[in-house]
Amino acid sequence: MSPEITVLSLAKMIDHSLLHPTMTDPQLDAGCALAARFEAATVCVKPYYVPRAAELLKGTGVLVCSVIGFPHGNSHTSIKVKEAELAIHEGATEIDMVANAGRVLGGDLRYVASDIKQVNDACVSKGAILKVIFENDYLQESHIISLCKICSEIGVAFVKTSTGYGFVKQANGDYNYKGATDAHLKLMRAHCPETVQIKAAGGVRSLDDLLKVRGFGVSRIGATATESILTAALERGFPPGSTKLAAIKPSGARAPSPAGY
Repeated sequence: MSPEITVLSLAKMIDHSLLHPTMTDPQLDAGCALAARFEAATVCVKPYYVPRAAELLKGTGVLVCSVIGFPHGNSHTSIKVKEAELAIHEGATEIDMVANAGRVLGGDLRYVASDIKQVNDACVSKGAILKVIFENDYLQESHIISLCKICSEIGVAFVKTSTGYGFVKQANGDYNYKGATDAHLKLMRAHCPETVQIKAAGGVRSLDDLLKVRGFGVSRIGATATESILTAALERGFPPGSTKLAAIKPSGARAPSPAGY
């Protein structure tokens, strides 16, 4: 076990995801309380809930992240910009924006770059950071590399693998989804400078998953399994890193997580 890894440092890699479409406001409130208890980096929430999340998490050290153009990225750029600006005005300090996969696949990279740059400019001008979601399940490696180049040139804070909800309809009518794969995480890290961080979302559900992607250079994940991941770290003997985490007594019980991240 690396001595520098604490439960707190692992917690600060987690955007606690509260994005499942069926989640009610009481469930979202409970999710914010859980994120505060475990000192996550952020809660990642639906845009309408940003003001409530900001109110609940004020003073906790847990930031508010809002998704934009979620989950398919097909909104007009002007709408994405306005959505980001409103979320920041209402208390979000991080924005996760979905790239327009159709334009990526169609080769219109000038449009894609403009779309990302305009949202990034809006975020930076208001003191927030942008994470760009590629939705890798839709893409070939060449597309992922192109997006990495675009985001690197623009200087976005993070590139992100997936929404967690990009289920792809197959030829037989079934739906398939991989999310954050090892190969794609390595590819993204290899094609972005160190100034652009990597966020893994979709399939990182355990402490071992988190430690594995951390080894690939990932610095943030999206997860619904925050409690089970960090409780496992405490049970495994990682130093807590904070008095709040030290006070948590692992019981072995796990709260159920909605489907998704």
